[in-house]
Amino acid sequence: MFRSLAIVAATVLAAPAFADGHAVDLTPTGDVEAGEKAFRQCVSCHVVVNDEGETLAGRKSKTGPNLYGVVGSTAGSVEGFKYSDIIMLAGEQGVIYDEASFVAYVQDPTGWLREVTGDGGRGKMTYKVRKEEDAVNLYAYLASLAPLPEPES
Repeated sequence: MFRSLAIVAATVLAAPAFADGHAVDLTPTGDVEAGEKAFRQCVSCHVVVNDEGETLAGRKSKTGPNLYGVVGSTAGSVEGFKYSDIIMLAGEQGVIYDEASFVAYVQDPTGWLREVTGDGGRGKMTYKVRKEEDAVNLYAYLASLAPLPEPES
């Protein structure tokens, strides 16, 4: 019973990050240039490679998933990447990376996943972006590298 209540509460509290048939606002508010600089802290695990195979950011690291098109994507949805169970649960629950969810996730990956899913699991991402401003700028930078998905009607 408590677990069910926790899941319902997390779902209600995280509502802006869920696709519910309404368009999710994916508009970035950060500074793209500052986000590019902040991305340096991500390159040891992540890369941004477009659909044509061109590396837009990062090195060849594949510890974390390719971040191309992460803005507006469903949590845990990069094909071929082995995610943790808790992030897969978030994706099954419909968590979408808008600015608020992305910023919250990168600042405390496991804590945020536990909050939105109601599950006690652990995420694989152990690094935490310390400054909210850096996280907002990272979102803007990643949004600048890929076309935003079309809003659902």
